[in-house]
Amino acid sequence: MKEMTSQIVLITGATSGIGKQTAQALAQQGATVIITGRNKATAEQAVQEIRQQANSSTIQYLLADLATQTGVRQLANDFQKQYKHLDVLINNAGSAANTYQKTPDGIETNFAVNVITPYLLTTLLVEHLKKAPQARVITLMGGNLPKSVDLQNLQSEKGFDGLNTYSNTKIAMMCVMYEYAQQLKDTNITCNICYPGQAATEMTQNVTADMFPWLLRPFFPVFKLLTRPDGGKSAKKAARSSIFLASAAEVSGKTGLYVNKNVQIVPLPNFVLIANNRKKVWETVQTALK
Repeated sequence: MKEMTSQIVLITGATSGIGKQTAQALAQQGATVIITGRNKATAEQAVQEIRQQANSSTIQYLLADLATQTGVRQLANDFQKQYKHLDVLINNAGSAANTYQKTPDGIETNFAVNVITPYLLTTLLVEHLKKAPQARVITLMGGNLPKSVDLQNLQSEKGFDGLNTYSNTKIAMMCVMYEYAQQLKDTNITCNICYPGQAATEMTQNVTADMFPWLLRPFFPVFKLLTRPDGGKSAKKAARSSIFLASAAEVSGKTGLYVNKNVQIVPLPNFVLIANNRKKVWETVQTALK
């Protein structure tokens, strides 16, 4: 029997890149996998390709605009109508906007997609997760982790700074999801975080030189070389940490973990472990919810 037969997995932003590779691997293990995408044609093509690669028909899709809270709520509603429970939620979708932008909700785009969306979707699907024997929530982070974040600049209130803004939202996300892990400790839901490492994805292809800090811009050609299109090879490698947290027996029932690109459990950043930091980020998210 395949390891994940009868399990239902929802993966956001999985029509390409790391999410798509994760979907394929979990489908090969027997899971029913639902991917999300913004475009019907793209989603249908991804489903067809994953089915062929995984030799599985248990792949479906749901359309969602995860940059808006309305879109996240609609996704949760659509999922709940079609499925009775949820075993694994993988918050894979992310944003690395190259300029300061706001969503229709008035939230800076990176903060909206990278912090609010995984929190809100997890919250909306908690009851479905509780219906699973042992549910897992996995959220992907990315970028170079800063040692600290200005808690008064979470939405670029003091200025937008390219990849630094992106990285700041990712550590803010870690604060939220680690706090969530503490709050869900007495339930059947585990909440863990992973870092996939660099890969050639649509997001990395959209990174521009002006998103790099001034001192690092001379290294931009190296970054582009490392993330040049490679037919999914690097994305497949980067998906290992997500797959591990979604399916490995050795992490069953374990929560608050941080897994690196080498699929090793490593300590969380000190900034995330400080309860007051988590509290402030959590409060910022609550204020931003519509």
